[in-house]
Amino acid sequence: MSTIKIELKQEDINKITEICDSFNNDPLELINVLHTCQGHFGYLPAEVQEAVASRLNISSARVYGVVTFYSFFTMTPKGKHPISICMGTACYVRGAEKVLDEFRKELSLQVGQTTPDGKFSLSSLRCVGACGLAPVVLVGSKTYGRVAPDDVKNIIKEYE
Repeated sequence: MSTIKIELKQEDINKITEICDSFNNDPLELINVLHTCQGHFGYLPAEVQEAVASRLNISSARVYGVVTFYSFFTMTPKGKHPISICMGTACYVRGAEKVLDEFRKELSLQVGQTTPDGKFSLSSLRCVGACGLAPVVLVGSKTYGRVAPDDVKNIIKEYE
């Protein structure tokens, strides 16, 4: 996976400092700091991770390890409408892979990518806890259950 290089502006550095300060620059609050930073920036590029590491006085490797371990964190910008397909056992058995393939085809995206216009991003998850509705698709916080490949075009149309 390639990382995106960005240059932090002074206002970005000030925001990171403010977020870290709000957690008393406590390294034990790393996940909360990262969660808040991702909420502000939309993702956690290397430069944000390095600034957090510096402010919390921990290694960049430790921050990177946390960011890459937890699937909630992302190092690439998500689309305005992030699409996630559940690939848990129930969803997989009921055809989630075909649904994912249809989203890939319709959006010309691979998992982990964002459309050039920034409108959609595509990801897969392990389980959303709605197994009775399998296969499940999330668009932002909206849940779609019993999704078939034929439903994909209409789901995308709702957000265009």
